[in-house]
Amino acid sequence: MSALIRFERPISTLSTLFDDLFSGNAFESVDRQLTGTSWPKVDIEENEGGYTIHADLPGLDKSDVSITVENSMLKIEGEKKVESKREKERYYHLERSYGKFCRTFALPDEVDAQKIAASMKNGVLELTLPKSEQAKPKSIEVKVN
Repeated sequence: MSALIRFERPISTLSTLFDDLFSGNAFESVDRQLTGTSWPKVDIEENEGGYTIHADLPGLDKSDVSITVENSMLKIEGEKKVESKREKERYYHLERSYGKFCRTFALPDEVDAQKIAASMKNGVLELTLPKSEQAKPKSIEVKVN
């Protein structure tokens, strides 16, 4: 599997070094590496045909989200807007966040960027990133002479 991140960053602690080496998380996003935060939260899985990314976007519609691919970088961005009625209320405790968000991932070389597909259902964005035909595993028949 190709590495997803193609940039250098200083190692701040030994625990970070060990986390990076042994986590097996090649799909760590560029944003998390640079800022230490990441939203929306994503799950990324690989199968024989490619990768699937599930991003939690509760309370958002597909019109609130933009997905772009440029220079081998996949960007998920959008905005979670504050409900207008909330501005007049008096709150004692708020944990939900609002505002603009952006997650950027460096695509592995084997992803066919022209065939990336996206769908959204019940606040979950699903991106399908197929591998190019050259990158898919092939069976080779062994002949006995």
